[in-house]
Amino acid sequence: MPKLVAFDLDYTLWDLWIDTHVSGPLKRDKNTVNEVLDKHGDTIAFYKHVPQILHRLRTAGVTIAAASRTSAPTLARQALQLLLVPPKTGSDDRPEKAIDFFDVMEIYPGSKLTHFRKIHEKTGIPYSEMLFFDDEHRNKETEELGVTFCLVRNGMDNQTFEKGLAEWRKRHPEEVNEDA
Repeated sequence: MPKLVAFDLDYTLWDLWIDTHVSGPLKRDKNTVNEVLDKHGDTIAFYKHVPQILHRLRTAGVTIAAASRTSAPTLARQALQLLLVPPKTGSDDRPEKAIDFFDVMEIYPGSKLTHFRKIHEKTGIPYSEMLFFDDEHRNKETEELGVTFCLVRNGMDNQTFEKGLAEWRKRHPEEVNEDA
């Protein structure tokens, strides 16, 4: 398992561009899980498999990062603050704020190379130990740093997650036996 897994936000974890499809302020209706509303009542929610992927990474002790080039970073952070992630299947735990799953957040316009340099600077984790999921092919440029990139075609799901892990493992055959 990589030491760090990073996710883009727009069309990777949720099905919209936070800077063009959403108008603040955002709100959550009581303790509604995985749903935040913008000022027009439009929904922001993670794709179906995202909560269980976040739980899986946390359980494995993997550092989780957000790397987004949105021009609405405050709105993106507000959405992550308000979104409640349901507990793991079969657990009696309470839902948790999505933002609490992220150890590092680099959310601002610009090249993802800058985002990953900052992530590396903050965590000390080698680029080769990073796996990045993003819906934009141009962000494959992060591989110049040694990051493993996985293109997300139709939103983050278990199949895409496993594909990314398989690609990372292919580059790290010596660590495959130690994976959880």
